[in-house]
Amino acid sequence: MRVQLKKIMCTTDFSESSTLAVAYGIALAEEYQAKLYLSHVIELPSVGMYGDAFSYPVGQQDRILDYSRGYLKRLIGDRTVDWEPLIQMGHAAIEITRLAKEKCVDLVISATHGRSGLKRFLLGSVTGSILRTLPCPLLVIRGPEKGAITSNEKEIKLERILVGCDFSHDSHLAFQYGLSLAQEFQSELYLAHVVEPPVYEDMVKRVTGPEEEFQQDLRVRLHDELKDMVPDEARNWCNPITTLLAGQPHEELVKYAVVNSINLIVMGFRGHSLVESLFVGSTADRVVRRSACPVLLVRPTVQVP
Repeated sequence: MRVQLKKIMCTTDFSESSTLAVAYGIALAEEYQAKLYLSHVIELPSVGMYGDAFSYPVGQQDRILDYSRGYLKRLIGDRTVDWEPLIQMGHAAIEITRLAKEKCVDLVISATHGRSGLKRFLLGSVTGSILRTLPCPLLVIRGPEKGAITSNEKEIKLERILVGCDFSHDSHLAFQYGLSLAQEFQSELYLAHVVEPPVYEDMVKRVTGPEEEFQQDLRVRLHDELKDMVPDEARNWCNPITTLLAGQPHEELVKYAVVNSINLIVMGFRGHSLVESLFVGSTADRVVRRSACPVLLVRPTVQVP
């Protein structure tokens, strides 16, 4: 299954981090010849304790809207991508999710604001909030760091893509996205499975034969399963690098990404049904908070009537 990205929505609050996210949105839209929506939500301040909403005077609203349209045009610059501005007033997380459903987008791109912002990821940040309700995959872009692109660069570099594989349905779907992106950008593809000691130690204890023999056989089978994820037709252009890691999945994936200069980590997550576990320290959450590179979180796209 080759992933088709026909509609991409990129959120921006005009910060440096979200400007970087727009650069990714432009590059992906150009690569996939997709429609790009640039979404900016003008958050209305509230007059707190009695729930009365503050409203800007009409003239001030018009000036804010004009400024926002102009800023979005400057972000696009001279790029020839098919794009449309989406400027709304309201609460960012609510409006972004609503627009994603309304436009039936295939991917949303959102930025975090460095480590201080990521600490708020579990406490209701926009990125964290839309992840709870978004009907499609989310690409999370970290704030600018060493080696990261800037908005002035003409293309993003996805030379090395890492897919975290736990052999669940979610990680198989993530693999499809990773494989598709690798084909589009002619990237090296890395597949990694993390052997978690508590899980596999329990398996070893139930084995009646020699422990070393069982562990070796297990590693062989896990390697084979990683290799078998790649369809035969993809092997004409793709020779993925498979590896087994041992330890805590989020720590090992992040370290592996740094050592191998990975440009993108792709992971599956289970969305609504496990959202509580996601925000109290799941692997996906911890990878997003610690990764130096962008992270694509994939779950099945929800079809909105």
